[in-house]
Amino acid sequence: MSLINKMLQDLDARGNARAGEITSDVKPVAPEAALRSKRRIAAITAGLIAVALGVTAWMVLPLKGKTFNAPPVAQPAPAVPAPAEPAPVTVAEVAPPAAVSEPAPAPADEPEMAAAPEPEAAAPAVSKPAPAAQAADKPVRRAPARDAAPAPSTTTWAVANARFQAEQARLARRWAAEEARIAALPAAERAAAERRLRAEQDKAAATTRTDAAWVAALKRKESAAGAAAVDAEEGAAAPAAGQGRSETNVQRADNTYRRALASLQDGRVTEAIAGLQQTLRVNPRHDAARQTLVGLLVENKRSDEAVLELQGALALDARQPAMAMLLARLQIERGGNGIETLLRTLPYANGNGEYHAFLAGALQRQNRHREAIDQYQHALRGAPDNGVWWMGLGLSLQAEKRNAEAADAYRRAKAAGTLSNELQGFVERKLQQVAR
Repeated sequence: MSLINKMLQDLDARGNARAGEITSDVKPVAPEAALRSKRRIAAITAGLIAVALGVTAWMVLPLKGKTFNAPPVAQPAPAVPAPAEPAPVTVAEVAPPAAVSEPAPAPADEPEMAAAPEPEAAAPAVSKPAPAAQAADKPVRRAPARDAAPAPSTTTWAVANARFQAEQARLARRWAAEEARIAALPAAERAAAERRLRAEQDKAAATTRTDAAWVAALKRKESAAGAAAVDAEEGAAAPAAGQGRSETNVQRADNTYRRALASLQDGRVTEAIAGLQQTLRVNPRHDAARQTLVGLLVENKRSDEAVLELQGALALDARQPAMAMLLARLQIERGGNGIETLLRTLPYANGNGEYHAFLAGALQRQNRHREAIDQYQHALRGAPDNGVWWMGLGLSLQAEKRNAEAADAYRRAKAAGTLSNELQGFVERKLQQVAR
């Protein structure tokens, strides 16, 4: 600043000389020239001040502005031989580059790379992990999920069984209508119509067996799921190992069955039915519980539930002739014919005269006399003195115009001595008809 002041003082001394000091050979400056001189001095002074301020700032002020920060010199990385196959870098190890456009999605089976090194690089540089805020702002791309497996069927046994029963009822009505229609046809057309009907019934029977197996599989699945749930519930309260024994499904079913019988003995029928149903949920093959349950349902006029229980039992195991006969009887009482039920279990009723005779009677009511004759003959092989069966055989033989054989069957029925007085009179009248 002292330099500037000295310059100003010199200028003032030269430009502002007193009037008395002007020599005679110097003329005073005109007012306009003096004004221009002052303006020039002011401009020069301002320029000098600006230059002095800039020089002072450059020399005095510290060089700490962000603009003047020199970038740190990167330390050379030690030479490391590049591996034959670089290790995969996961998303968590490498931060995505900031302020860079989103790269194309990587294939699902390859790890996502933030920056792939050039092949000529001696050693790939590993980036630092991204800050938490940056990682939160940039979502991590994940591999697309594999195709999910198809959802399992959600049809329950109750729904499937209801549909199955509705279809069986529809078929029963159809067969009854067709048989009535065929019975009204002329004899020349009846045989062909019966053959077509039998073929259709055989095809429907195959479909019925498939549907019954599916419904039975659903019931087994639900029963197993129910048993597993019961095991889980009781396992929570089961004693620790070494302090007692846990019940198996068979033991639990037996205990539930005994409690149901105790309720039945006390007259609590509704509670007994519920206990028997619980027994079958735990062990669907508990035959005693099912027989008792079906008997109670029939006695209490709950035939629809009895039919469902019997169908479930035969779907699990068709080798139960007694169950099949009871189911067929209930179906006949409800307007059906019970023939399909009986035919499904027929292979397991060989030598069972009652079963063959019952099937023969069902066939006879549907005017299927040829099949009825075969079944009556099977039944009579084991019980040749059964007068009722001989009478039934005679009726089917008479319907087939085999009068001589029918007369012999009627005589065998009378000779058996097991008919009631009413049936005895009926057989005598039939014998007179075929003897004409």
